[in-house]
Amino acid sequence: MLSALSHPRLTDCRRLFLRNYEVLINIGVHDFEKKGEQRVLINVDLYIPLALSTPTHDQLEEVVDYDFMRETIARRMAQGHVHLQESLCDDVVRAMLAHPRVRAARVSTMKPDVYPDCEGVGVEVFQIKDNV
Repeated sequence: MLSALSHPRLTDCRRLFLRNYEVLINIGVHDFEKKGEQRVLINVDLYIPLALSTPTHDQLEEVVDYDFMRETIARRMAQGHVHLQESLCDDVVRAMLAHPRVRAARVSTMKPDVYPDCEGVGVEVFQIKDNV
């Protein structure tokens, strides 16, 4: 798989990532899914221009803090039930792009416990801001 860093608008960026962040969420359209939480794995890639993320004083405020990704996801989880993984991905990517330093974001979700004969089912979305 090609890296998004090869995209012409992202060649001057660094990529921050959060891998397989496991959350329990009430997600799904079927009645049995609405009765309890399911395990979902969330992955995030943030693309941040080097000019906005290269520390000169080795200080946290010079970069995008990893906590931003986890706290943003936690806020979405606290909003309650979501029917579709597509909606969840769209919500999370929109929130990630709201950060003023983030130029692009990739978000994927995977429900690992749906089928016994595969690792999981999921959705991925990638968006680039026009103005950063």
